[in-house]
Parts: sequence; structure tokens; C-alpha cells
Amino acid sequence: MKRMSKKRWAVSGEPPREYARLCRQLAQLGPISQGSVQDRTGRQGGGAGYQWTRKVEGKTVTISLTADQFTKMKEAVGNYRQLRQFLRQMEQFSRRMIFASNPHPARRKRLTKKVLGIN
Repeated sequence: MKRMSKKRWAVSGEPPREYARLCRQLAQLGPISQGSVQDRTGRQGGGAGYQWTRKVEGKTVTISLTADQFTKMKEAVGNYRQLRQFLRQMEQFSRRMIFASNPHPARRKRLTKKVLGIN
């Protein structure tokens, strides 16, 4: 992962603690994968076993998995969801920092949290 330049952060030159914490958590994630996994072994009449489903070019693709693959993919899909959550939080924090440290005095209307996407 590329280190951030200290010049990018306003006041102290260091990333704020909240942002640094998110970066550390991000670095600890394991394998990631888009999609969802299903355990269909408990269905009556026999199930399709384990499945991984995702979108490829707008089409839904489903792949059968072994029990071991299911376990690993379940972890990877959960990690992907955490990754997206961390990135959303980092984005919101970045926007707060940018607009707080670089005000736009000529603006007639105050920017709302909704407009800035930091709600």
C-alpha cells in the first residue's frame, strides 16, 4: 500500500487518528470477493450444494462450490463488504477535511451534509 504524503493533510501534516485507524483496519483485511454465497444443502429434495453468485457485465453468474471453497468465499465476501464500508467512511472523512480546511467564501448557500455526502 502506498504511503500518503504528509503534505496532503491540512493542519499538522499527519492524517487524523480516525483516518489512520481506518487505514490500519483496511490493511488487516484478508482475501476479498464481490458477490454472495449461499448454502443450499439444507433444502428438501436435495440442494444445489454451495453456490457463489455475482454480476459479470450486467448478467448474474452462479458457480457451484465445494464446502472448503464455500467457507473461504464466505470470508472473502464478508471482507469485501467491510472494505466497502471502510472506503465509504474514508471518503466521508476526506470530504469533511477538504471542505473544512478549504472553505469557499463566495458561496451563497451553505453546503449541507447531504450534498457533501457526509451524513
